[in-house]
Amino acid sequence: MKNVVETKKGKITIEQERITYDMYYEFLTRTDLGKQYPEERFKERITKLVKNVQISLIARNGKKEIVGICFGLTDYSYWLLITDLGVDRNYEKNGIGREMMKQAREAAGGSKDIIVFTYANKNAVAFYKKIGMEKSTEMMEQTDIEWTSFSVGKEL
Repeated sequence: MKNVVETKKGKITIEQERITYDMYYEFLTRTDLGKQYPEERFKERITKLVKNVQISLIARNGKKEIVGICFGLTDYSYWLLITDLGVDRNYEKNGIGREMMKQAREAAGGSKDIIVFTYANKNAVAFYKKIGMEKSTEMMEQTDIEWTSFSVGKEL
């Protein structure tokens, strides 16, 4: 699946693609996604994430730079959990996030069958509401792991 989106910043190509830890790390320095992960075993865990996530949509500009990422887990029948959705700060408000969400749902099975879930930080709630999602009170979580907050920086 490959899609080209026209934006104010030019053409953006979105397609299913695997990326490396280093590629994702560098992208995280240009988004707010770098604040959502714990510090514990960060490199080891992110390496597993990029290798194993079921849906891995990557948005690239004309220079082939990553400007958006959408990762999701699905059963391909009923559910899609968006684990990561981020857009480079310089490319926000260009419809890239909305298009990646649409493509992720299609890749999982389509809007007639697939319910989409995500955990939205407070800064992202307005975006998710704008694209038609609603706040749920039914999500359950088990958070009994070690979790030291930090923010991904420029150093590798």
